[in-house]
Amino acid sequence: MTVAVAPEFMPRVRRGEPMKKHTSWHVGGPADVFFNPRDRAELAAFLRTLSADVPIHWIGLGSNLLVRDGGIEGVVISTHGTLDRLERLSETTVYVEAGVACARIAKQCIKWGLGPAEFFAGIPGTMGGALAMNAGAFGGETWRHVVKVETIDRHGRERTRSASEFKVAYRHVEMPAADEWFVSATLEFERKPGAHESEVRELLARRKASQPIGEWSCGSTFTNPPNDHAARLIEAAGLKGFRIGDASVSVKHANFIINHGNATAADIEALIEHVQGTVERLHGVKLRPEVRMVGRKTS
Repeated sequence: MTVAVAPEFMPRVRRGEPMKKHTSWHVGGPADVFFNPRDRAELAAFLRTLSADVPIHWIGLGSNLLVRDGGIEGVVISTHGTLDRLERLSETTVYVEAGVACARIAKQCIKWGLGPAEFFAGIPGTMGGALAMNAGAFGGETWRHVVKVETIDRHGRERTRSASEFKVAYRHVEMPAADEWFVSATLEFERKPGAHESEVRELLARRKASQPIGEWSCGSTFTNPPNDHAARLIEAAGLKGFRIGDASVSVKHANFIINHGNATAADIEALIEHVQGTVERLHGVKLRPEVRMVGRKTS
């Protein structure tokens, strides 16, 4: 679609931006409009200029996102390199903007002697994405620590909401209003004297030993079903190494799908569907994708 952009933002807007440059799977067609705001004020001003019928999508590090080959209709707002304020508010509370990488939260909280925050090191995204899906790792979950959040709507209006206003479940968060997005969170931790960065390094070493770190993936592809693990079901179905085009189920960790360099989004989506169908046929369990799939399919 053709998106009208106010003249003052034209120099900073990119049209037809290839989304494969912004996702960890390195796939995805062009965004109609791609915008990386300098700060919250510019973000609010930009949102106020958009027509009410223009779809708006948000992206951080692109680690939990499959953009289809036909690209994204409307506007993509990137928080990468912006919305990056991280500061301590009190003895136990921390303020984090949506663009802050989760790994940075883990390292800084260790320096401040706060925990348990080490699990954030295992989340390959930003605070915004972690809030949107209640991301977790190593037994920890984002929303266990949320006190309140700040959001912004498509009219550029900001508001503060308490954690109790959100319905939160495993890898799922229900927003209290449509067209409203996270811009920050206040997190509560406990004092953890003697915390050391070696704890984060140990967790990351465990992660590296069991997951295909360094290869092109989105992290975990499927959520774990109740009382089981997606990786166990996929491996038991004999799908490790199964390949469609240049995408395959990782031989190191069955809940990861790898782009070996030339996969298309269609390859990856077809592989996701094949894994779902095979696991359901053999085990009677329908795996739910953890990854968000957006955009237009090509014919």
